[in-house]
Amino acid sequence: MEKTIVVIDDSATSRMGVELILSKVGYRVLHAENGQEGLDLLFGMQKSDRLPDMIIVDVNMPVMDGITFIQEVKKTSFRYLPVLVLTTERDDEMKDLGKKAGAAGWLLKPYDPDTLLAVVRKFTRTLA
Repeated sequence: MEKTIVVIDDSATSRMGVELILSKVGYRVLHAENGQEGLDLLFGMQKSDRLPDMIIVDVNMPVMDGITFIQEVKKTSFRYLPVLVLTTERDDEMKDLGKKAGAAGWLLKPYDPDTLLAVVRKFTRTLA
């Protein structure tokens, strides 16, 4: 069965870059532009009984930032979904906030596509 990844980033270029890498190896990628859109997308998916296998989120976004998004996700039935933070944010305090919020991993932009794929495969338990 096809694995679904939700990518939440206010940069269309970033979203498309992640989608290009993941879709080439068979992942289905859904997008949101901020944390609130991401939550809305998750709840919409829940209504159709189709949950994602993983979430990739940026930190700095309008409306709802990535750390707040993770905190909100962890209060819901989606709390067990792995959340990877993919960001330019290098501050150790911010990384600690992400970890405390429940992020499963932290990957810095610019990233190596093979590293991104390895992390996604690990969290989604994908062999290919």
